[in-house]
Amino acid sequence: MKSYIAKPGEVKAQWHVVDLTDKTLGRVATKIATYLMGKHRPVYTPHVDTGDFVVVVNAEKVKVSNAKKLDDHTYERYSGYPGGRRVIPMKEVLAQHPDRIIREAVRRMLPKNKLGVHMLTKLKVYAGPTHPHQAQNPETLEL
Repeated sequence: MKSYIAKPGEVKAQWHVVDLTDKTLGRVATKIATYLMGKHRPVYTPHVDTGDFVVVVNAEKVKVSNAKKLDDHTYERYSGYPGGRRVIPMKEVLAQHPDRIIREAVRRMLPKNKLGVHMLTKLKVYAGPTHPHQAQNPETLEL
């Protein structure tokens, strides 16, 4: 019996659209990470990118499991200058840049290597309901 190992470029990536209206952040992020890595496919190979493209819309309408997290959970930014480190609460980031919350949650669930960086480039996050990827004929993904 032989094991099948996918080769780079052998698996054709599909496009999926995910609507985050009233969805829980952590639960959705795990599903998105699974599709980006390709673990939903029977030909999943850990060292090859077998994942799909995921387009996320309505990122501003995502929910968190506990309302207290909006004030307690923080994100860090660093300008590169001495004293340029800022700690920002989740509520503030969600109001200004909701796409960063989704991208950061998914990034932390991907592999911590060059392959994980490449997988993250296949994630497209938009705050509103529209996206410019209609030409790829994305399928709606219910999570």
